[in-house]
Amino acid sequence: MHEPSFRERLPFWRQLTRNINCVMGLSVIGIAVLAALLAYVLAPDPTPDANRVLVEIAAQKPGFRQQFLLLKKEEAPLPGSWWSGRDDAFFSIPITGWKRKGTDSIVVSKYIDEGITESLTYATNGRAISELITHRTYYLGTDKFGRDILSRLLIGTRISLGVGLVAVLISLTLGIFLGALAGYYKGKTDAWILWLINVTWSIPTILLVFAITLALGKEHGQIFIAVGCTLWVNVARLVRGQVLAIRELSYVEAAKVMGFSDLRIIFRHILPNCTGPIMVIAASNFATAIVIEAGLSFLGLGVQPPQPSWGLMIKENYNFIITNNPFLALIPGLAIMLLVMAFNLLGNGLRDVLDVRT
Repeated sequence: MHEPSFRERLPFWRQLTRNINCVMGLSVIGIAVLAALLAYVLAPDPTPDANRVLVEIAAQKPGFRQQFLLLKKEEAPLPGSWWSGRDDAFFSIPITGWKRKGTDSIVVSKYIDEGITESLTYATNGRAISELITHRTYYLGTDKFGRDILSRLLIGTRISLGVGLVAVLISLTLGIFLGALAGYYKGKTDAWILWLINVTWSIPTILLVFAITLALGKEHGQIFIAVGCTLWVNVARLVRGQVLAIRELSYVEAAKVMGFSDLRIIFRHILPNCTGPIMVIAASNFATAIVIEAGLSFLGLGVQPPQPSWGLMIKENYNFIITNNPFLALIPGLAIMLLVMAFNLLGNGLRDVLDVRT
């Protein structure tokens, strides 16, 4: 009789925490999830979609610091929340200096461009200088519209994680169902499902996403569905192979003899034994979905402005790569790389922990 090793005796989560790939992947994913949930709390620009446009300070490098004059808007902003952000109650005017004029006015040098300013006078309306003048630091710089890169990066995390989650759920639902049917019933059912898998697989993923996106529309919800509908074939082929092997085991034959229904045998006795490989391919599909969404947004078929998406941020700023400010496009590119690598590391770690054989 086989004597289980020390590692086999350890609970699953203990084994997971002892695997360096899993720990590194889960750490990055945990930080990304926290950033997505608290995006508007952490973002220096908490306006909806971090869309505070200030063209005067466009394309600034990381660490840029600017002084602003805050002018109260005539109309009160709509109420916001920690989840969806809130509109600014003030207009932000970039300035290079200021001085008092009497007791109820302030003269500012409005920043227009490098070396160009304009002198303007505003009434203080009884407000203290500390309420009128503020400084902001743009830790990752500003894009070509003068929006804060860090804020848009944090909020864009929601899109990347959202498309990955929806795509994985759709791909697992379709893939597990069709793969289980093909592997269990074999024969004509298997032939038809294999034909569908091969046809879907023969179409380049990006073209298939294009077609589904154009049919459903360019809203980000439709993008999520389109990406999910292209990733199910890998899951279906994997599940089919697993079910073909497991259905021949003696305990499945015993279940049939006891009169259990096919659905019960498939979903309660066969599929639970395929959990390991499915978890690994789910992590891989999550990473693939993030890359596909970024590619679609870069091509203009993904998330639409002003919503922040990492792929869209690269598209908006990739021209700066050949200038002295390449960080505008490199920063969202590095974010995509880190998150995709985290899910791949998690998948590799799960493969090691669960002894999945490819």
